[in-house]
Amino acid sequence: MPAKNKAENNLTTLPAHHLAALIAKGELSSARLAGECLARIRATDDKLHAFVAVYEDEAMLLATARDREVHSGGKLGSLHGVPVALKDLCDLEGKITTCGSLMWKGRISPTTATIARRLEAAGAILLGKTHMVEFAYGGWGTNSAMGTPWNPWDLNVHRVPGGSSSGSAVAVAAGLVPFAIGSDTGGSVRIPASMCGIVGLKTTVGRVSNHGILPLSETLDTIGPLTRSVEDAALMFAVLQGPDPADSATLNHLPTDPMAALKMGVRGLRLGVLSEKDREGVDTQVLGAYDEACRTLELQGAELAEIHLPDSFPAYLDQTGLIIAAEGYAVHQHWIEDTAIDFDEHVRARVFAGKQIRAAAYIDALHRRRQVQREIGEIMQEFAAFLTPTTPIPSIPLAEVDENALPLSRFTRAVNYLDMCALALPCGLSADGLPISLQIIGHGYDEAGVLRIGWAFENATDWCSRQPDLSPLLPA
Repeated sequence: MPAKNKAENNLTTLPAHHLAALIAKGELSSARLAGECLARIRATDDKLHAFVAVYEDEAMLLATARDREVHSGGKLGSLHGVPVALKDLCDLEGKITTCGSLMWKGRISPTTATIARRLEAAGAILLGKTHMVEFAYGGWGTNSAMGTPWNPWDLNVHRVPGGSSSGSAVAVAAGLVPFAIGSDTGGSVRIPASMCGIVGLKTTVGRVSNHGILPLSETLDTIGPLTRSVEDAALMFAVLQGPDPADSATLNHLPTDPMAALKMGVRGLRLGVLSEKDREGVDTQVLGAYDEACRTLELQGAELAEIHLPDSFPAYLDQTGLIIAAEGYAVHQHWIEDTAIDFDEHVRARVFAGKQIRAAAYIDALHRRRQVQREIGEIMQEFAAFLTPTTPIPSIPLAEVDENALPLSRFTRAVNYLDMCALALPCGLSADGLPISLQIIGHGYDEAGVLRIGWAFENATDWCSRQPDLSPLLPA
């Protein structure tokens, strides 16, 4: 499917920060924007399958109220009047939250997630919930029970959208909503961002509250935005972050201002690049786009140097997997062994594998993790960030997926394991017109730093403006 070089002449495909500015100035009504998002969902989502629930009536009522607030001249939040979608592991009191599982198809949320409250306080309109991998446990984006969202970059072949935040990424890439919430335990924000050609920010543990988020791994779970621009990611991060008494992990981390240094450029920054051993097995088109992205940053004044890690990326992948499996089983053990419940067979196998992990092995993995964090921390002291591909391959057809293989997590899981932050953003297209993505890995709690580097790259290229062609699904 050919990509468009420039944004469609459609409100829903504009960056969220631009839409928020238009609404604040009274040049665009929130009701019109919400209406166009909902019309686009109605036209395309039978095919794309991004949304598990759409709150159409409530969204339009709230949009109308947001417009009255603009006209009254009161103080407006930074996301005032802009629709947002939530991954279906975010609780909204009184609404169903399934976590991608038929087991919870009637589960009514007992509370509202802190992030949802913060989005509403900033003026955003919660448009609906998006599909995901069951229990957020999978990188391909598949869900055999509730359906796999369709990657919008190929309307002829059902290709993987990436997971586990599959529906959120598809909704943003397809212009169904300006931005969305994802979660990331081993790459679940960045992988779908890569597959769908958008921006995804993996935050550091404790930056954003997990209160009201159905868990997978207490050690590794993080919440982050999926957007169409780096500035949108920074804007959304600014809203989401900050201490929350309901999540003790956040209490030692004061908010940072990601906008202050966003447009300062990369001149003088030392950036790490892949060593030869870490390039092995990566798709040649991905490597070509990655090398060109590195050159782009170098031309803007960044200094590039190889980083040599003590272990290979697959080694970090395995250690991360052990922690996820052990903690995932602890969360889901009460129902995962019930054969009467219809779970995705691959997710059931992943969760059930955690039962076999001995306590000593789990504790040793946590100890080893702290040791490796110190080792890598010393290496990273010389660098502002580390550049890698986000995924080693572009999206593949759903029919070719091997659920026992983890190629998409190769470069992402290490970030969670090391408790760092990272930004994924588009850096190219394959010969088949499929997105290729750059990952910018930063020090823990330096989200502002990776956003700064990402903004510099985005504004030196046009990759973030590329969009899938959905014209066959839209009214003439």
